[in-house]
Amino acid sequence: MNLLRSFLVLFLALLLAGCGQPLPPDKTNYAGDWRGEAMQIIVTQDGRVQYSRAKNGTTTKVQGPIQKFEGNDFVVGFAFVTTKFVVSKPPAQENGVWKMTVDGVELTRR
Repeated sequence: MNLLRSFLVLFLALLLAGCGQPLPPDKTNYAGDWRGEAMQIIVTQDGRVQYSRAKNGTTTKVQGPIQKFEGNDFVVGFAFVTTKFVVSKPPAQENGVWKMTVDGVELTRR
């Protein structure tokens, strides 16, 4: 019974660790449906990400909560399984259009 209880406690801890938190006030401009060449990132106000990128004949997909921001970059995932998105140009308006560059791809918010 102790093994089962330990497993349940670990399972609940992992679930709680995977819960996203709302975007920090200084990162709310990240929210939106961002699209670029063969890439789409949807960032929600509640801190969740859906990512899809086609490259070299394969499609990579990532879904999960934002675990943390590291400067302009953000880390998405659960527990030990995470993906870091490198933001070389954070969200900014250019001629009335929101743009951001992630992993070398310029994205436009729809």
